[in-house]
Amino acid sequence: MTAQFAMPQRGAETDSGGMQMRVQAIRWHTPTIRELELRPESGGTLPGISPGGHIDLELPGNLVRSYSLTNGPGCRDAYCIAVQRAGDGRGGSAYICDQLRVGDLLHVVPARNTFPMAKAAEESVFIAGGIGITPILSMIRHLASEGASWRLLYAARSRKDAIYLPELEALDGGQGRVQLHFDDENSGASPDVAGYVGSAPAGAHLYACGPAPMLEAYETACADLPAECVHLERFAGDAELSGGGFVVELRRSGKEFFVPEGRTIMDVLQEAGVRVAYSCQSGVCGTCETRVLEGVPDHRDMVLSESERASGRTMMICCSRAFSDRLVLDL
Repeated sequence: MTAQFAMPQRGAETDSGGMQMRVQAIRWHTPTIRELELRPESGGTLPGISPGGHIDLELPGNLVRSYSLTNGPGCRDAYCIAVQRAGDGRGGSAYICDQLRVGDLLHVVPARNTFPMAKAAEESVFIAGGIGITPILSMIRHLASEGASWRLLYAARSRKDAIYLPELEALDGGQGRVQLHFDDENSGASPDVAGYVGSAPAGAHLYACGPAPMLEAYETACADLPAECVHLERFAGDAELSGGGFVVELRRSGKEFFVPEGRTIMDVLQEAGVRVAYSCQSGVCGTCETRVLEGVPDHRDMVLSESERASGRTMMICCSRAFSDRLVLDL
């Protein structure tokens, strides 16, 4: 997952709870994917790793990018992530893959987990596409440490584009829980997501992370399953910004701003010099979640549940708009 949010003013530590970490190792997985091992500059033990969680890296050029942790529960002295170089990205992955070197220091901010793993599931069923294996690998490592039941469908364009195959084979231990699909070995055909979802036992929790076409197939296949058993994480969102303009009042500061069609609340606030935490700017990470005091938000994010949307108590200001003429936010 790639993301960006406002840079705080800081020294070695920040109010966000971040820390200086040194690049201990960079491992080459494919021509476009690098694995980073980051260790605290001051040493010591890191907070517990939450499966499905991610960290934010502050990078040159006032950039911040978010990447899923691959750590298992026993790894408490380093954060491990895998970064895919995006040819159409905004510079973060290119810097990491092309310029970052072992020994460099990065400021790292542990971020919220918007892809948490359910507790006490009868079985966990995973679907991963490409770099989407990163949060799922962490989940599987945690489940394996507990002896819990799991299975995985992992798809990539080709075998050379897949990562962590030896690790997955070791975690499977010859039990046949890992199903691999490579497009070039299947005449370019996509994996049978519907069939795989249909084979999940009753009571299973399902998780998916991968490119948009895979997740669309996954959501369609899961349409009749209980919502609390279906989980997914997207690489990026593409929120539509149509709709009439509206006024945003910031209750704590007393300031008011007009948000026109085609602009986001975040855009308008940043232009006015209002500092608001953000990360993905596309409605997938949850960093900019803001409490709504008055008005009716028009939710266009991919984070909030249906019940959270219906309550109207909170919204993602990087992409969501308003049904009412006026919104009052707790800012």
